[in-house]
Amino acid sequence: MNKKKVIDQQANAFEHVPRTLQGHFLLHFYAAVHCLLFYIRRINGMTGKEPDDIFKTYPFLNNYLIEILQYVPETAHWNQTSAWWEREITNWENGFNGHLPIRAIGAIADTNFPSRLALMIAGLVDEDSRFGTLFAHLQAPLNSRRPCLEIVGQMLATNSIEGWSICSPMLEGLIEIPNRDSPRSEWILKVPAILWDVVKGAQLSQVKTAFQIYRPEKYPKIQELIFPEGYLQKLEQTALLVVNNKIKTIVLRGMQGSERLDVIGAIARELGYGIIEVSQIASKSKEETDGNQPRLEHLGPLCTLSHAMPVLVYDLGPGETLELPHLACYNGPVGILLGLEGGLRGSIAEQALTLTLPLADAGLRLQHWRKTLNSHAGTDLEEVSENFRIPGAYIRQAGNIAITHAELEQRKQVNIDDIRSACRSLNRQLLDSLATRLEVEGSWEHLVVSDPVAFKLRELEIRCRHRERLANHLGPAFHSTTNRGVRALLTGSSGTGKTFAAKILAAELGMDLYRVDLSAIINKYIGETEKNLHRVLSRAEELDVILLLDEGDSLLGNRTEVKSSNDRYANLETNYLLQRLENYQGIVVVTTNAAQSIDRAFQRRMDIVVNFTPPQAEERLRLWQFHLPLNHAVDYAQLETVSTRYPLSGGQIRNAAMHAALLALDDLSYSVQPRHIDAAIESEFRKTGALFPMAESDKLFDSNSAMASFIDMLSN
Repeated sequence: MNKKKVIDQQANAFEHVPRTLQGHFLLHFYAAVHCLLFYIRRINGMTGKEPDDIFKTYPFLNNYLIEILQYVPETAHWNQTSAWWEREITNWENGFNGHLPIRAIGAIADTNFPSRLALMIAGLVDEDSRFGTLFAHLQAPLNSRRPCLEIVGQMLATNSIEGWSICSPMLEGLIEIPNRDSPRSEWILKVPAILWDVVKGAQLSQVKTAFQIYRPEKYPKIQELIFPEGYLQKLEQTALLVVNNKIKTIVLRGMQGSERLDVIGAIARELGYGIIEVSQIASKSKEETDGNQPRLEHLGPLCTLSHAMPVLVYDLGPGETLELPHLACYNGPVGILLGLEGGLRGSIAEQALTLTLPLADAGLRLQHWRKTLNSHAGTDLEEVSENFRIPGAYIRQAGNIAITHAELEQRKQVNIDDIRSACRSLNRQLLDSLATRLEVEGSWEHLVVSDPVAFKLRELEIRCRHRERLANHLGPAFHSTTNRGVRALLTGSSGTGKTFAAKILAAELGMDLYRVDLSAIINKYIGETEKNLHRVLSRAEELDVILLLDEGDSLLGNRTEVKSSNDRYANLETNYLLQRLENYQGIVVVTTNAAQSIDRAFQRRMDIVVNFTPPQAEERLRLWQFHLPLNHAVDYAQLETVSTRYPLSGGQIRNAAMHAALLALDDLSYSVQPRHIDAAIESEFRKTGALFPMAESDKLFDSNSAMASFIDMLSN
């Protein structure tokens, strides 16, 4: 090689072109136009036309030619066009530090510089509509303003086989073919708008897409995450395994409110990647997703062009196994975010490493609260971290809401009431569609039960208060079988105070209470009941609310001998709930009116079982005293008589007291009289279909006393 030739190769014809993404696109655009002009010149020569005839028909081409000749030397103008552009653009790229979308196409197997030009030629009409008129002319009688596969191949190759090899790598996702039913040579080539924007150098934040796109700097570094040191080292080692091609897919399992996205983002940042997140793409049919979900065929090419890691987020139900999609035109790492249920299969999952995010203890939660609240943190932050056992991402959301609450009251510091209100707002957003929130009220002094029941309920409260610390104060045999969940079973006939006890428990613990009617979520379709249960239990577990499973015997019943498919699937539902409750990390209270029908396996796994018995005479007296208004006109002896004679439940006494007050209002007495009590009790007996046991002579009042009461009322 002589000296002059070396100098020519070192001198970059595009040295004055700005080294930006837009500059890189411009060079490829001119290269594509030059190849088109060279092709037109060649076919004109074959037909005997003058080379410049095309410029007379399409004068806009002359303007492009003038611009191109500013870069292309005369010696390379009509000779070895593609090779010259490849050499000069490569020289320009060598002086660029960073990611170039068009150059990234080379990461796709079997692609080369002519393949880049194929992509650019397919997109010429998207930049200048006059190219559409030209293509329609060149391809006649094929009626299309976009180039077809045959003409692009002819521009870049000497034969059709070589042309197909140039274009085919682009057809897996970078270039769409609207008419695949046509002969292959007539396939129309179209670059999706989202990909063309990135090719042109648009920032990902400017691209209109249903994908969630994040730059690397949005996420913290691995060592900035709030996790135990040993887990952070595991994350750093995971990134190293990706670099060394030991793994390709990272599967992160954890609660929805955990820092799954932050963790995968930190790993991506370590690798130099951004993040493109596709959320909730599982468990839906094609008809359900077409109108609302991003088109996954664009995900692979978009990640390649933008140097981003695809992160697929799934919410799988129990027993679900999902086939992961094939990401065409992408060879980099993949992130998968999952809950604790379900499994994956497919080529992406074959070379995967699975990590489970650990639950944050009180110390780590305190770090989260301090980081989120920052200068707004109050003095009760340690109490907040003890009482609100929610994962890191939810702490961030609740903390920001709490700051807003404090600012509304013109306070700089956040207090525990702000945190409680913020967490309640978060609960309503995420759980109200799945369960019914109950107002919590009262204290244990307001619950009238026998001493053994009261003792067990206080034991339940203690178990809930210390559920997180308990595991650290047990022997080594417990460590593998104990979690921070508490499971309680409240049994007893209707009206004995089971639901009221759950409300008081929530009030004493300062937690929200949500009720789920199990009979309402049982579905006749196979597997749907388990999915419904999974959604409810998972959200309640993440938000750390008390979950009340009402009428639990509808699903916790004894498993039966399998005599039909119905029996088998019913047993599967019971088995799922049995396993899920055993691993449940929150507080769940199950109530039932039929304790004898509860499967014994459930009772063994319950931490606390409280048997509510019907109230005795002394307890009924206290119930009447609690429920009657303070100004009632029923003396103590009469209440004793009522309590002794009528074995009503707590719920019935509550209803009777309300009915008596209503009767007093209606006859303008305003204070409850004995006759009102009589009528209310009789109404309760009739409601249950029972006979009222009081004889006429046993009434609590007679006509004389009634008349005396009436005269007394008038005199007052």
